[in-house]
Amino acid sequence: MDVVVCLKQVPARDAALRLSPAGNWIETFDASPEMNEPDAYALEEALRLKERHGGSVTAFSAGPPEAASVLREALAKGADAAVLIEGEGLEQADPLRTARLLAAGIRRKPFDLVLTGLQSDDAGFGQTGVVLAELLDVPHAAIVVEIAAEGDRLTVKQELEAGWFQKVEMTAPALLTIQSGINKVRYATLMGIKKARTKPLERIPAAELGVSVEPAQKIAKLYAPQKSKQTQMLTGSAKEQAEALVEKLRFEARVL
Repeated sequence: MDVVVCLKQVPARDAALRLSPAGNWIETFDASPEMNEPDAYALEEALRLKERHGGSVTAFSAGPPEAASVLREALAKGADAAVLIEGEGLEQADPLRTARLLAAGIRRKPFDLVLTGLQSDDAGFGQTGVVLAELLDVPHAAIVVEIAAEGDRLTVKQELEAGWFQKVEMTAPALLTIQSGINKVRYATLMGIKKARTKPLERIPAAELGVSVEPAQKIAKLYAPQKSKQTQMLTGSAKEQAEALVEKLRFEARVL
């Protein structure tokens, strides 16, 4: 089974984030990068499918040149090859633009299955995988928490709302968006890191793919929510403070 897994480089979750001067994105030049967490679970699932069924794992990413770091991490963990569709400003690309670039690159190679994370940790649209499936003209399932493969038949378990799940069957080639927590993500071993240096990492300039990369949507403004909580100190005797607290809980917070 030849599996393609799509990865995104995002700012580390514990990084101190600042708004860009334009006010429509965050400053990323000095933020520590890391692999998007849902994508890390997708990579792990791709590696497990390869271990069970043979085949290969190819990691794809569309982003700035620095995004090669997440692809090298994928190679160190066990991916066989990696492809970076690179271009400046792609870290802010909308889901349609990203999916178009990924589709153009993925079509160059045969595949049985494409895996993506459910959504990105930075923008959180949750659309790229679904749009990519449409562009590749393959069936897809979203929020997948379990995969079983037999030949070209796939049985996947999807997470629904309110604790419900459903199982669906489809025929490969197909695309699945992976829910975080589907597995336990492995660490790269020292041997894996050494082997990664000899594995192919292809770089494709986005301009060479001949696809429209005009953004279908733009972030007009990015801002932190206004703090609505206020601290009020109650004064008086213990009895007066207790009475004032009960009154506020009853008539302002409406929890009594």
